[in-house]
Amino acid sequence: MIELIPAIDIIEGKCVRLTKGDYDTKKVYGNPLDMALQFEDMGMTRLHVVDLDGAKSKHVVNLDALKAITTHTKLTVDFGGGVKTDDDLERTFDAGATLVTAGSIAITDPERYLCWLEKYGAEHIILGADVRNGLVSINGWKEDSDVKLEDFLQRYMKAGTKNVLCTEISKDGTLEGPAFKLYQNIMERYPDCHLIASGGVGSTEDILALNNIGIPAVVFGKAFYEGRIDIARLLETNNHKTSAEGETKGTLC
Repeated sequence: MIELIPAIDIIEGKCVRLTKGDYDTKKVYGNPLDMALQFEDMGMTRLHVVDLDGAKSKHVVNLDALKAITTHTKLTVDFGGGVKTDDDLERTFDAGATLVTAGSIAITDPERYLCWLEKYGAEHIILGADVRNGLVSINGWKEDSDVKLEDFLQRYMKAGTKNVLCTEISKDGTLEGPAFKLYQNIMERYPDCHLIASGGVGSTEDILALNNIGIPAVVFGKAFYEGRIDIARLLETNNHKTSAEGETKGTLC
């Protein structure tokens, strides 16, 4: 079953959501730690945290919020936004992140990304592939590179990347549905990739549809905050599928 990853985006220490990465569309949903505790109480085990101040300013800003979450919950946290230097990366891990999403640096300083991948291992480094009009976007989606998504993925998958967080920017925060075809194409080309689909999720059915086409993981945020995601139903579906697979394996043995 698809891995469920709720998202907490942070601006000035508050949990927010944007639409299509536009900071002027900011909507505040409360305190990041309170939201993290709520997700944990619901049965979530993983959390995606984005430092939007960091992404915009090109250096990590909201480490206090990250530290509060990792100190007061048992959630496995992946963190991204503004991680540009070795110091940024080390301070993020020191604050309790298990995984770090590195996207912009893979465009602006490929050798540094490859060094991080080798030093920390593919299980701790997520390649952030934020795409707009087929090109990878960087620095909080404020800038578009001239690098095509397919070239970007090919280079780093070949180098050993396993985890890829792909966000279709035109879909993000719109609640209009994910970029199903984009994610399906990536999985067809890289079947061993642990692809995390992000952007556009608007309902429980969207997540179930991603699961049905074989997408390994999904990030969702605004749809949950707007009351359009039924966590209990998704977890029940996960548990039912896991139990059914176990029974099948037992029968075959």
